Amino acid sequence: MEYQEAKQKFISTWGSLGTLWGINKAMAQIQALLFISTKPLTTEEIMEELQISRGNTSMNVRQLIDWGIVTKELRAGERKEYYSTEKDVQELARIIAKERSRREIKPVIKTLQDISSIKEDGTPETKELIKQTKALHNLAETTDSLLTKVANQKQNWISSTLLKLVK
Repeated sequence: MEYQEAKQKFISTWGSLGTLWGINKAMAQIQALLFISTKPLTTEEIMEELQISRGNTSMNVRQLIDWGIVTKELRAGERKEYYSTEKDVQELARIIAKERSRREIKPVIKTLQDISSIKEDGTPETKELIKQTKALHNLAETTDSLLTKVANQKQNWISSTLLKLVK
């Protein structure tokens, strides 16, 4: 396999995997392109490489910046903005884990807390709803707590965590 084919395959595969960590395909493809790039890229370079519109590129780059995965660079004397991404795979995973917790798990915990705190009216249905939502709430809190602990580990957190689980 030649470089260009391997590059396209990586970007395409990463784009498909992006939905697993909560972002759309174009967003993941932009991040993948920046990840394997040897230099920061402009909006125009991203558009050309991925064959996507300026609006699609701008919107997705902005979201990647909001996630904390992509940074914008300004160069003296130039009007263009350049974008780069975190190159450390473990740091990237840590950032994604923290952001997914903030965006997805914490709102679910809040909703389950609200639901499981409803007024008990004595009916079997209400008791069952409270019981099950409390169980889900406890599971979600435990999961979030584990994810937070893992995400707050700085260096080699994935490998050290996996080693601890295996032992």
